[in-house]
Amino acid sequence: MMVGMDMDTLLLTAYFAVLLVLAVFGMHRYLMVFLYYRYRHRRPAPSALLEVQGDLPKVTVQLPVFNELYVVERLIDAVAALDYPKQRLQIQVLDDSTDDTAGIARRRCEHHRDAGVDIHYLHRSERTGFKAGALAAGLETATGDVIAIFDADFVPGESFLKETVHHFADEDVGMVQARWDHLNGDYSLLTRIQTILLDAHFVLEHGGRNRSRCFFNFNGTAGVWRREAIETAGGWQHDTLTEDMDLSYRAQLRGWRFVFLPDVVAPAEIPVSMNAFKSQQHRWSKGSIQTAKKLLPKILASPLPLRVKIEAVFHLSANLAYPLMVLLSLLIFPSMLVRFNMGWHEMLLFDVPLFVAATMSVTSFYVVSQREIYPDWKSRLKVIPMLLSLGIGMCLNNAKAVMEALLGRETDFVRTPKYRIESASDEWQVKRYRGRRSYLPYLELLLGLYFTAAVAYAALHQIYGSLPFLVLFQVGFLFTGALSLSENRESKRTDSVAAFGIRHTAYRVQ
Repeated sequence: MMVGMDMDTLLLTAYFAVLLVLAVFGMHRYLMVFLYYRYRHRRPAPSALLEVQGDLPKVTVQLPVFNELYVVERLIDAVAALDYPKQRLQIQVLDDSTDDTAGIARRRCEHHRDAGVDIHYLHRSERTGFKAGALAAGLETATGDVIAIFDADFVPGESFLKETVHHFADEDVGMVQARWDHLNGDYSLLTRIQTILLDAHFVLEHGGRNRSRCFFNFNGTAGVWRREAIETAGGWQHDTLTEDMDLSYRAQLRGWRFVFLPDVVAPAEIPVSMNAFKSQQHRWSKGSIQTAKKLLPKILASPLPLRVKIEAVFHLSANLAYPLMVLLSLLIFPSMLVRFNMGWHEMLLFDVPLFVAATMSVTSFYVVSQREIYPDWKSRLKVIPMLLSLGIGMCLNNAKAVMEALLGRETDFVRTPKYRIESASDEWQVKRYRGRRSYLPYLELLLGLYFTAAVAYAALHQIYGSLPFLVLFQVGFLFTGALSLSENRESKRTDSVAAFGIRHTAYRVQ
């Protein structure tokens, strides 16, 4: 009997400890909203307009590319059309491709070079250092004092450089980051959810951190660096999967100031498949923890203000919440069984306040971000319940990434597949490139069935206070696992077709 009681106590202690820590991470979202509004008067503005001074800097635009058959031409054309003096603009296509992308990119560079654009095609036969290695190699022959970077899925507007370079009139500015916009945000439920996730990240996290003078990070694309900031911070390094976050923190530790411009947007394509989305999130989750292991000791030992250090800890360690979410998923049902005799009043007394702290803070975080950007923001909120469920459903995928980082397991840089999906009529299933398959969808489905049993138990025994949260877990795991497996089956059916180029669009070079 005593052993049984001790096990019950241990179970409940672990359950509430995990729930409490997750509630703290959730409450941090409230802090981001507070900082955003507390310092909203700090609108970014350059101290001078360089063009008026006749002193526009020489800019090198770097385009790191690896097997981007469907989007590379669109990217090169958009960058070649940038409204910037030609004599002060250099473009580098840093191509590590091993497929037809190389030929398309090379021919497109030749086309624009014939039209008078200073554009260079640089191909590496070995992907040493992956994206970081390509950027570092390009920097060796770059002529610009300012370096702009765009990933293959971006389509910058003509005025992008003129909207960003003036901030380098301030000599302490090391990097200027623009906000991402979404070319295919309305393509599906998955892309609609991702637009809200990204909007909140940029508007509130970047906005709140930047305005409160805390550190924030370059996002790997749609940003502009002062070359000196890259070099004095130690250059591009590839010992993490988030080379952009790593360099960002090293540069800010060296005293460089970063600027976030919420009103300057760069449209990009959002992953349209669940497996591609998982690959992206795995890389970001693992890379952030690798960066935390690498740099948090230096940050905590630095003379930075305490509030900056605390925010850096939350920022770099945020993905630790995913292993805790997996643990919580396993503990919810047995803890409910143990406490059933306590009655539903006790269930509400302990569980609901912590769940509300963990979920309502996240909900308000996304609601505020939509209200700040879109006139029709209320119509966009209908997907937030699914957003919360997807966040839960992704916890196995992201927890695996976090554990790999904590254990020091090295993996390759897996780029996110892009298909040039811009409208609802575009198809991606028959095109090349896929997110990586794994065993995780089967575990996700098992957890979905596990929570289906938990929902049934709670409904049968009238434990209604827990039902909304149990349903979030149930739907999240079932949705994530089922969609991944469905894509796996479809990709097996079409791989042989795509391999021979049938219905495979290679855009003609004019």
